Amino acid sequence: MTDCLFCKIVSGDVPAKIVRESAGALAFRDINPQAPTHVLVIPRDHHPTVAELAASDAGLLAEVVREAHQVAVDEGIAESGYRVVFNTGPQAGQTVFHVHAHVLGGRGLNWPPG
Repeated sequence: MTDCLFCKIVSGDVPAKIVRESAGALAFRDINPQAPTHVLVIPRDHHPTVAELAASDAGLLAEVVREAHQVAVDEGIAESGYRVVFNTGPQAGQTVFHVHAHVLGGRGLNWPPG
């Protein structure tokens, strides 16, 4: 999509601090981090929400989740614990409608989150 921020990051038209890449996914640092580690993992293909991705390409969703775990390993937070969050829809806080997983860690994460 030409007006999607994350599609522009995938194409290289918008810079991002990339931390991991796979055939179907890209991981980069959030520009407004909410924890010491805050990385977004997105599919390279445009899917507006996690529900739509799950319905259309479960294998790609699995790749995004695998990459989220590998980000946690690479960042040194896999053993202590981390959170993977998919915000779906405006009331859940989704502001970019290209599905993305937030990988958060590096400090205690209280529950419930909000």
